[in-house]
Amino acid sequence: MGCHCGGKAMKPGRIGRVVKILTALQAGRDYAVGDLAKLFGTSRRTIFRDLKELQTIGVPYRYDAKTGGYTIDPEFFLPPIDLNLQEALSLLLLVHKARGQIQLPFKNSTLLAALKIENNLPAKIRRYCNTALRNISTRAGAQAPTNRLDETFAQLQKAIAQRRKVNILYHSLFEGKTIEVELSPYHLMYNQRAWYVLGLSSLHNSVRTFKLNRIKRPQISDKCFVGGEDFDLHDYLGKSWSMIPEGRIYNVKLRFLPKVAENVAEVQWHSTQKVTRNDDGSAIIEFRVDGLGEITWWILGYGDQVQVLAPKILRDGVLKTAKNMIKLNSSH
Repeated sequence: MGCHCGGKAMKPGRIGRVVKILTALQAGRDYAVGDLAKLFGTSRRTIFRDLKELQTIGVPYRYDAKTGGYTIDPEFFLPPIDLNLQEALSLLLLVHKARGQIQLPFKNSTLLAALKIENNLPAKIRRYCNTALRNISTRAGAQAPTNRLDETFAQLQKAIAQRRKVNILYHSLFEGKTIEVELSPYHLMYNQRAWYVLGLSSLHNSVRTFKLNRIKRPQISDKCFVGGEDFDLHDYLGKSWSMIPEGRIYNVKLRFLPKVAENVAEVQWHSTQKVTRNDDGSAIIEFRVDGLGEITWWILGYGDQVQVLAPKILRDGVLKTAKNMIKLNSSH
């Protein structure tokens, strides 16, 4: 069982790319082969081969000679496919267990989809999955509460698809008040326990990030926006520690003491991470990071088990915060 095209199974990496091409072509705009090649970082020849795979499995894409682009009817859905044990278990694990790690919008629809998948699995695979899932658990981290996640998410997703501006009231912690923003939304992102929308803010005249649980009464306007087609989340975030680039790269060098060194070193915290393990059990971990605000709070979380070796401005900032913590907690 599994996904097979033309009698030959596709490699996992290729399957992922073909699915992404399918998603892109269903987004409501035409893509030329060159556009797809650039989007997925591959050759035009590879894209033509992937389009052939879509044709083989019955996906009715269309070619527009005027625009030179390909598109797929947004209403098209792939027919059900057979899943093997590992595929079925992975999918159900994501829906039933790991969904607690992410605040998924439309939870009822997610569960209904899972039930439909389970109901159509062969009895043997269904029994195997049910038994396996009883012995697998995940623990969700802290989540930002979003009482109207479904409504807000749906409005913003619709605005992105239709390329329309959205008027929002936003509780800004930075400004310390509720602000009115006309937003041209580009992208929805889940990061660090909460959902965010990224887009061009009329108030700030730049691309900004807004947390969904602080958005009040999003209203899609009649105004369309231009631009944003080439918005690339990875380019925007750059080498920021998490999601707030500050416009300056710092070489950060930290020494973690033996008590926590291995726990820290075994996690890939940043794309630029470099680890050097010392004979005494400590570890030197280095990063090239855009901005120091976000990484400062991460460092402080390790308390007296981390030493800031560089840069000096980061060490001074951590020291100042630590002194303020001592002062605050010594006043009672």
